[in-house]
Amino acid sequence: MASSAEHTVLARPEFDKPVKVLIVVSPYYSAIAAGLRAGAEAELKAAGADFDVVEMPGALEIPTAISISDRRNNYDGYVALGCVIRGETTHYETVCNDSSRALSMLGLQGLCIGNGILTVETMAQAEVRADPEGQNKGGGAAAAALHLIAHARKGAQTNKGIGFKPRGEDTLMAGDADGNTTA
Repeated sequence: MASSAEHTVLARPEFDKPVKVLIVVSPYYSAIAAGLRAGAEAELKAAGADFDVVEMPGALEIPTAISISDRRNNYDGYVALGCVIRGETTHYETVCNDSSRALSMLGLQGLCIGNGILTVETMAQAEVRADPEGQNKGGGAAAAALHLIAHARKGAQTNKGIGFKPRGEDTLMAGDADGNTTA
């Protein structure tokens, strides 16, 4: 049982420049969403991050909202919050798999996303995971986004070069390294 297992919580990252995060939440199960949101907001405030919140109808719309926001705004990271509870049809698998896969694909493209979309069997399981005083997965998702932002910022300070060219010699567009600009 996962609730009795011990787990490691990483220290909260510190930032020397401001951090701005977008929380994208589906209020389909409003009490669960409110708990997840409270946990995420508390974690972001504790890290000194600024944040905005936008609501989407369901978990499937969350990745699209993040993708649109990334193209049109200047957020450092994103927190995806929602809840999918197993029902009597296969819709549960579709929503869980497709929303998770889409968030993973956005992450692989370089977006810093903490996934706090619960995928549970019962409302009781969701309540435990959304409890602001318990194992709040909204706070965990915000912490994940913050760690990814910190990691991305560290990586942005280095330049690997392109192909076999060493660092600093990868931006010559025409001419040669001796300064001859005649192509």
